[in-house]
Amino acid sequence: MRPALAAWLALGLLVGTGAEEMCGDPPSAPSHSIPAPQLSPEERLSPHMPEALRCDACHAIAFQIEEQLRRAEGKRGRKALSESDYVEVLERSCSQGWESYGVQELDGEKRLAGPGLPGQEPMSVMVTGGPWPSRLSKMCHGYVGERGEAQIYGAHRRGPAALRDLLCHGDKGACAHGKAGGPAPPKALQNEL
Repeated sequence: MRPALAAWLALGLLVGTGAEEMCGDPPSAPSHSIPAPQLSPEERLSPHMPEALRCDACHAIAFQIEEQLRRAEGKRGRKALSESDYVEVLERSCSQGWESYGVQELDGEKRLAGPGLPGQEPMSVMVTGGPWPSRLSKMCHGYVGERGEAQIYGAHRRGPAALRDLLCHGDKGACAHGKAGGPAPPKALQNEL
């Protein structure tokens, strides 16, 4: 039985090699070339979030804080968290990995991409890792330090829009007029002594 099986397999392989010649090659799928965004030295090397990406970063941070606080409240039946609980959740929110965020180029403009951010292009290359996670963590800790845990949690309790407004908008927000999606207006020159 074994010799017959071996002969059958060998014959099948020999006959099978002519199948492509008879039927032709399968049609090839069209290929697309999508280049990775070209990052400037500041975007690659600086420990700080580049100015043009700060509004996107702020929205990502607001989204992550909102998600973490919402999950923590869900475990308590939607009840308000105690001060020690929301302080712990905010610390955990800022200290998370942030690996799901990166930069992609959309219509010739570099944008931060990841959970909670709009306008993500399915057919594009996203550069993740590198400096982006530490930049987001640093910005998140900065917001918590500047605004304070109680103020951030109070904004969260009023809703996601209130939290985004607190962190990202207003006079000093990363998305304030002139900062979102473009270069900041030139600063006024100061008189030197």
